[in-house]
Amino acid sequence: MTITIRHATLDDLDAMVAAGEALFDNPVIPERTIEFLADPRHHLLLAFDGDAVVGMASALHYVHPDKDPALFINEVGVLESHQNRKIGRNLVTKMIEYGKTLGCTESWLATETTNLPARACYIAAGGKEDDDLAVVYGWENKLNN
Repeated sequence: MTITIRHATLDDLDAMVAAGEALFDNPVIPERTIEFLADPRHHLLLAFDGDAVVGMASALHYVHPDKDPALFINEVGVLESHQNRKIGRNLVTKMIEYGKTLGCTESWLATETTNLPARACYIAAGGKEDDDLAVVYGWENKLNN
């Protein structure tokens, strides 16, 4: 098995749709994918086994008035059939390296404390868990139709 990792392009849209919710949280929406890839602050790495997408890592880099640029790794996923082959670790490592080329002085991500495989992956990629546990809040913003 030779896995290749590269930045996603619009040419990969059909392969991402085919991977769908087996890899992403939900089915891939072509219009949202086009919007995501057109935004220079959004980044998507894809892992391929042949022509099939078997892994992904998405991120965004951002600036803040009192901080240097940072890279937030939003999601990392590997198809169940390809897990435990260092694909996730390689995606994270490559995304962090890419963030450095963008001038990001920090990269970070978060996962649930119960997601032990993800935690092991991120530690294997050189991540260090914060001593302080985070509390996450969410709001559902309903759109008026």
